[in-house]
Amino acid sequence: MASLPKNHDPKLLVGFETNDDASVYLLNDEVALINTADFITPPVDDPYIFGQIAAANSISDVYAMGGKPITCLNLAGFPSNKLEPEVLHGIVSGALNKINESGAVLSGGHTTDDEEPKFGLSVTGIVHPKKIWRNIGAVPGDALILTKPIGSGVIFNANLKQKVSADALQECIKIITTLNKDAAEIMSGFDIHAATDITGFGLAGHGLEMAKGSNVTLNINMDKVPFMRESLEMYKKGVTTGVNRSNRALVENYMEFRKTVPTWHEEIFLDPQTSGGLLVSLPEKQGIDLLSKLHSGGVDSAAMIGNVTLMQNSHYLVFN
Repeated sequence: MASLPKNHDPKLLVGFETNDDASVYLLNDEVALINTADFITPPVDDPYIFGQIAAANSISDVYAMGGKPITCLNLAGFPSNKLEPEVLHGIVSGALNKINESGAVLSGGHTTDDEEPKFGLSVTGIVHPKKIWRNIGAVPGDALILTKPIGSGVIFNANLKQKVSADALQECIKIITTLNKDAAEIMSGFDIHAATDITGFGLAGHGLEMAKGSNVTLNINMDKVPFMRESLEMYKKGVTTGVNRSNRALVENYMEFRKTVPTWHEEIFLDPQTSGGLLVSLPEKQGIDLLSKLHSGGVDSAAMIGNVTLMQNSHYLVFN
């Protein structure tokens, strides 16, 4: 993306320059437009659940910008020569369930023939121009709060190998089909300095984007990071994902583990998430209050996982 020509329209408030979660375009003094698009391959066999996961994953980018989703367009690739139309109907029905829950509307979409199913959404949202959350802006002294446990990538891979329990899989599905709506609405009452949602690059990768863009170090307390049930155990047993290696390559020159743990333990911080939680940086004095309100508001897994400091020896991420 760095080689592409720069945008010069002053109304484009957020473009692709900082790898933010979505673009933001100014409409007037009161309203800015959020645009994002994402699609995934099926992590589960059930079409309806796949649709729910894909929709929650796509809509999350609007919440990560501090916005409200308004309209959605389906983006579908479907092997019509292999699967029945009822499968596509189930996927779209699952997506519509989450779109309706978000308060947005499904206004259309596009489907192409593909070798394997793919599904997601193009989502439009709105936000006040002075209340945009960016993945940059974290300040030394801030607290870091994460709203969902990590580990979905390895859980789904372990399920393919029949190594994870049915209870752990169902718990994982429940977590990632949960919208970030409630968390974002609660956070809107606080001074959020930086925010992002944790998806394919894992906690470390998305944390690096926040730290690098803010020119700070994120100090992450490994004991405070919430993990999905059996996810760490799966790494200990040798299960991994096809993305962990590239995620490590992305961050390894910028992070340091000051607490000695086995390599398999490090891997969970590189685990690619689907429809992961929000990671936010806010003034430390507001952190405890936000955490309390998240818990009382039903965001039970939210945790304060660390803090922000001045840059430490060129390390943007320090795991303690």
